[in-house]
Amino acid sequence: MTEKYTKGEMHGCIVCGKLYQLYVVNDASGKFMDAKVMSAGGKLVPHAGRPLVACEKHSNAEIESAVGRVYGTQNEDEE
Repeated sequence: MTEKYTKGEMHGCIVCGKLYQLYVVNDASGKFMDAKVMSAGGKLVPHAGRPLVACEKHSNAEIESAVGRVYGTQNEDEE
């Protein structure tokens, strides 16, 4: 069984920068596994290898545009 480590982290919305509290789960080597948004009004943004959050009020198009601007286009197969 893989060791998992959970810690609280603050992350800003990928679109506007509003801060949200997240619980982030990493494996023993530090690789990102999962996250949960603990602050009201935030939602996780699926992205390979890192925890990302956005405000629930932002549209999917706004979020995709912001992720593309910051990290470039992502392939579903990338890990």
